[in-house]
Amino acid sequence: MSVKECGNHGEGRRKIFRRIIAGILIFLLLVLITILLIWAILRPSKPRFILQDTTVYAFNASTPNLLTSNFQLTLSSRNPNDRIGIYYDRLDVYATYNNQQITLRTSIPPTYQGHKEINVWSPFINGNSVPIAPEFSASLGSEQAAGSIFLMIKIDGRVRWKVGAFVSGRYHLYVRCPAYITFGSKSNGVMVGENAIKYQFVTRCSVSV
Repeated sequence: MSVKECGNHGEGRRKIFRRIIAGILIFLLLVLITILLIWAILRPSKPRFILQDTTVYAFNASTPNLLTSNFQLTLSSRNPNDRIGIYYDRLDVYATYNNQQITLRTSIPPTYQGHKEINVWSPFINGNSVPIAPEFSASLGSEQAAGSIFLMIKIDGRVRWKVGAFVSGRYHLYVRCPAYITFGSKSNGVMVGENAIKYQFVTRCSVSV
């Protein structure tokens, strides 16, 4: 075989290789465009969260700069999408006061939420002798004495969207639910057992993904 024939043979193999690579890239591009078109047409909506009630078992700020609390929450989430399911891979619930975390994070088990489905969770969140900033401790004591404390129930998590057989990557989920806890003669809660008070809220939460 001549040198010229070997060169032609090598050039032919390179052309075949380039065509294979080009075909794979075109196929991947078409798949990506199809997914993007489906995504744009369906336009997934964020889940909707509602804080339905909060049961207060303990709330003690009598020790300076320390707070002990114990709550049970009732949270509901609705998937408003007709054709898109939601995987909740991680959901951590906790309470804050003036943007300072006052309870430990409680994890809600991972779950899948189908089209138009509603999930309801009732997690406990608590904190035992949690240190709080001195200025917050003073304002917390005065607010409690006045009869009302404003807390923020927060949920941090990760979700994935499911469209047919396609499942998206993970997205961060941030949920913020305002909660007003009242005390003393101004209390509008319902006694549950001997030491617990349930507060009905039905408060819509802000959701960002």
